[in-house]
Amino acid sequence: MSVGKILTWMLYFIIISECHIRKGRDEDGSKLIRINGDVILGGIFPMHEQVAGSIGQSPCGAVKEEKGMQRLEAMLYVLDEINSDDELLPNTTLGALILDSCSSDTYALDQSMEFVRSYMNQDISEYKCENDKPPMYVPHKPVTGVIGASFSVVSIMVANILRLFKIPQISYASTSTELSDKSRFEYFSRVVPPDNFQAQAMVEIIHQLGWKYVSTVAVEGDYGEKGIASFTSLSTEYSICVAVSEKILRNAKAEDFDKIVERLGSKHNARGVVLFVDEDNIRKLLQAAVRANRTGHFMWIGSDSWGAKVYPVRDQEFAAEGAITILPYRTSLQDFDDYYLSLRPRVDNECDGQSESNVPHKKLPGKIVNCRNIWFREFWSQHHKCSFNANLSAGMTPCTGNEKLIDYEQEGLVPFVVDAVYAMAHGVHNLINEECINNAGTNHYLCEDLRPAPDGQQLLQHIRNVSFIGRQGTEIKFKSDGDAYGFYNIYQYQRKEDGRFDYVLIGTWKEELDLDINMTRWATGPGEMHIPRSLCSDNCPLGHVRNFQEACCWSCVACREDAYVFNDTCRSCGPGYAPDETVTSCIKLTAEVIPWTSPWALVPLIFASIGILSTLFTTIVFIRFNRTPVIMASGRELCYVLLVGILSCYGMSFVILSKPTTWNCTYLRIGLGLCLSICYSAILTKTNRISRIFNQGTKSIKRPSYTSPKSQVVIAIGITAVQLVGVIVWLIIEPPDTTEIHPYPLSAVLTCRVSTFSLMMSLVYNMFLILMCTLYAFKTRKIPENFNEAKYIGFTMYSTCIVWLAFVPIYFGSNNDYKVQIASMCMCINISASVALGCLFTPKVYLVLFQPYKNVRPGHANTGGLQSGNRAVYSMRFSGGRSQTMQSMTSCSRSSPPASRPSQDEVKHANECQARIHETTVEIYDDDEEDRKLSTIQEVSESRDISSPSMFAENCRNRSRKSISSDSDQSGDPARKNRMGTISCISDKVESYKTEANIFPSEDQTFHVYSDSPTFSDFSS
Repeated sequence: MSVGKILTWMLYFIIISECHIRKGRDEDGSKLIRINGDVILGGIFPMHEQVAGSIGQSPCGAVKEEKGMQRLEAMLYVLDEINSDDELLPNTTLGALILDSCSSDTYALDQSMEFVRSYMNQDISEYKCENDKPPMYVPHKPVTGVIGASFSVVSIMVANILRLFKIPQISYASTSTELSDKSRFEYFSRVVPPDNFQAQAMVEIIHQLGWKYVSTVAVEGDYGEKGIASFTSLSTEYSICVAVSEKILRNAKAEDFDKIVERLGSKHNARGVVLFVDEDNIRKLLQAAVRANRTGHFMWIGSDSWGAKVYPVRDQEFAAEGAITILPYRTSLQDFDDYYLSLRPRVDNECDGQSESNVPHKKLPGKIVNCRNIWFREFWSQHHKCSFNANLSAGMTPCTGNEKLIDYEQEGLVPFVVDAVYAMAHGVHNLINEECINNAGTNHYLCEDLRPAPDGQQLLQHIRNVSFIGRQGTEIKFKSDGDAYGFYNIYQYQRKEDGRFDYVLIGTWKEELDLDINMTRWATGPGEMHIPRSLCSDNCPLGHVRNFQEACCWSCVACREDAYVFNDTCRSCGPGYAPDETVTSCIKLTAEVIPWTSPWALVPLIFASIGILSTLFTTIVFIRFNRTPVIMASGRELCYVLLVGILSCYGMSFVILSKPTTWNCTYLRIGLGLCLSICYSAILTKTNRISRIFNQGTKSIKRPSYTSPKSQVVIAIGITAVQLVGVIVWLIIEPPDTTEIHPYPLSAVLTCRVSTFSLMMSLVYNMFLILMCTLYAFKTRKIPENFNEAKYIGFTMYSTCIVWLAFVPIYFGSNNDYKVQIASMCMCINISASVALGCLFTPKVYLVLFQPYKNVRPGHANTGGLQSGNRAVYSMRFSGGRSQTMQSMTSCSRSSPPASRPSQDEVKHANECQARIHETTVEIYDDDEEDRKLSTIQEVSESRDISSPSMFAENCRNRSRKSISSDSDQSGDPARKNRMGTISCISDKVESYKTEANIFPSEDQTFHVYSDSPTFSDFSS
C-alpha cells in the first residue's frame, strides 16, 4: 500500500471521528451557532459569565440571562425579519455564525478565529456528515461582517484580528474611547456613543445634584480605565473632586471587593461613587457593601454597563436604592418581547434534527420551539431551576418546557443589537445596488462580483454612509470615525410605594443634560430637598478662597475687602477699583463728593449761613449808624474791610463743599488764603497803629505817620496783595484741575488737584499774619481799656491761634478721611470768622442798638452839660466787658466831693473853665474823629509816665506855655488860645485836687479823678 493511500485513509478516519464528536457536541452544548445564507454575519455575545479557572480550563460560568441570551435572540430575531423583507436585501438571505465570548477577552480572541478560518485554509468542520453517509466537503462561506462584541476589551481583541482580514465590525455595546482611534481600529464602528459622551453626561448629573466630592471605581481594562479617565478629566471643569479611585482587577475575589468598599468608606463625606464596571462586578460590589453594612450610605452612579439591568441588583435591591444609571437612548421593542416570550426549549425531537430555524410548538399554540439557539436549554434550566437530564439530582425538578418566564424585562441594549444588524444589512444592500445593479446591470441579488463574500473595504464605506430610521424611531448614522451620536436615557433605581423596586426614567442627555430633579426619590424622601450631600467642604462664600488641607477638602479664608478671587487666590484691585458683586473681578468706583445733605456738610453750611446773615446784619447796622460816635471811633474803614473778609470766610464753606470743577478749584485756591488775609491784614493794621501811637507818645508829641484812615486801608490792601500775588504765582506754576484720590481702600474721592504741601504753604502767610496780630495784641494789652480795643483784639487772636492749633492735628491726623478734613477746614475758617465777628463787632452793635444813650457826643441836649455844680450828667463810657472802643468820656460832674463849701472865687473860676471847655468841645467834634482819638491817646500815654500829681501839673503848665508861645509866634488865633487856656485850667484843677490829701491818699486815685474830670473828658473826646 502506498503512502498516499495510507494518508488518505487516515484523513478519512479523522473526519469520521470529528463527525461523531460534533454530533455529540450538539447534544451537550456546542460553542457556536451556524446558520446558512447568501451573506454570513458573525456575532459574538457574552453567553456565560467569566469564572476563575486554572490554565487550560474553560472560563465560562453561568448563563447570562439578559446580556447574553436576550441579545443573541435579538440578532436571530432581526435576521428573520430581514430575510422576510421584500425591500431590504430581496433575493438575498442572511446567515449567521455566532460565538460565545464568556465575558473574557482572551477566550473571545480564541473563539474569533472561527470568523477568519475560511480565509486561511480548509477546516475539518467544513466536512458535513449526515445519516452515517460518507463525509462531504462543503466549504463555509466567509464572514462578511461581525456584530459585537459586548465588552470593549473583547471588541478591542476581536477588532485587531478582523482588521487583518478587512472584515467590518459593528458593536452594539462597546463604548471605550480607545476604539475611536481609527489608526488602530479602522474597520470598527458602533451604534452606541463612546464613553466620553456618557462620562460628560455623568459629570453633568453629579453637578446638578450638587455633589463636589465623589469616588470612582473602574474595572480593569479599556472600558473601565478609559471611562474613568474621561470622567476625571471632565470633572475638573465642574470643580468636582475625586476622593478615592479604585480598580477591580481581573478575577478579583470577594475579599478584594471588601477592601474596595472599606477604602471607599474611609472618605465618609464622599458618598457619591461613579462606576465604570461591568454588570458581574457591579453585583459583587453591591454584595460587599451589604457585608460591610454600608447599604444606603453610597449613592451609585452607574455607566451603561449597569443601565437598566435586573441582574446586578437581583436579590439585593435595597443595596442599590437611589442609584442613578445611564443607558444609551432606547425604545423597547414590543415585537421582540412577544417573540422572546413565545420561545420554548426543545424537550424531545421537535426540531427533527435541524438547527437553523425554529419550529412551531405542537402542544402550545402560539409558542415556538427554539431549535437554533444551542444555549437556550441551559438558560431555561438555570432560570427555572430545573433540569433536562434524565438522572435528576436531589432537589431538582424536571423541565417540562411549559414553564413561564416571570419578571421579564427587555435588556437595555437589545434595540442596539437590532440597529447594528440593520446597519450591516443596509450596507450590504447599498453595496449590491452599486456593484450588481449599477455596474453589472443585474437584478438585486448577490452577483458574482460579490461572491463568495462582498469586499470588506467597499462594505465599510457603505456602512459609514448609511442613514435610516431604526426600529426605535431614531435616525441611525455614523460619524466619520464610525462612532454614533450621543443620546442617553437617565434612570434611577427607586422603591415604589408598594415596596417593589424598578428603574424610573428621570431625564435624558443629548449634547446637554435634561434632568427632572423632582422625579428623583431617595431613602429620606423625594425631590431636591432630600438629595444626599456628597461634599468634603462647603463652597466658600463670596470673597473667600480655599485653603486646601487635603485633596478636595479645604477651609475658607476671607480676602481683603479690596480684593477679588481669581483661581483661589486673592488679588487686590487697583486704586479706584472695587470687587464686583461676585468678587471675581474689579469695577471702577464712582468718585465721591460730600453731598450737601450729609451731616459733614450740613453743619458747616448751616454755621456759615448763620455767619453770613450775622455779618450782613452787622454791616447794615454799621451803615445805618455810620456817623455815630461809637462807629466813628472804632475805625469805620478798617471795620468794613474786616467785615468783607469775614463774609468771604463764611462764603468759602460753600466753595469748599461744592463739587470740584476746574473753576471751583480756582476759586478755592484763590479764596482760601485771600479771605483770611483780608481779615488779619485789617486786624494787624489796627493793632500796629495802636502800638505805634502809644510808643510814639512816650517819646514825642509828634503825630505818628500813616495813621489816617486812608493810610490804614492802603496798608491793609497792601498786606492782602502779598497773598494775592502768591496765589497767582501758584496758579501759574500748578494750574488748577480735578483729580481722584484714594485715601483708603474701596474709596475714590473727586477733589482738586493740589498737594497737601502746596495747600499748607498757601496758609503759611496767613499764619504769619495771625502771629503778628497776636504779638501786637499782646504788646498793647496794658493800654487802658477806656481808650483802646486791644484787649478784645488780643482775645480774638488768642482764640484764633487755639483754633488753628487744633485744626492742624485734626486735618493731618484724620487718617486721610476726606470728610473729616474738609469739614474741619470749613469749621476752622467759620470759627475764625465767628471769633472776629463776635469779639470785635458784637459789643459795638449791642451798644448802638440797646444802649443808644451812650452813643452820643458830650454837650448834647439829651446828655446835658454841666447844668449846675451839684448835678451829675452821663458820660460816654464803654466798660471793659461790653466795649472794644476806647473810652471817650463826657462827664461834667464835680471833680471831687468838696470838703467844705467853695468860695465865690472858686465858683467863678469853675464857670469860666466850663464855658471854655464847651467851646473847645464843639470845635474838636467838628474835626476828624481819628485826630481826636490821637490827641486823647497821646495825653494818656504821657500821663501814665507821671509819678505824681505835682509832676503832672508841672508838665501840663510847661506844655501850655510852649503851646501858647508857639501859637503866639505863629498866629494870634483866639480859638487856639482858648484851647491853651483850657489846658492851663486843667493843670490848676489838678493842683487843687492835690491839696486834698485826705481825700486822695494815692497817686492812682489822683489819675482816676483826673481822667474823670469834665475838662479832660471833653477834651479827650
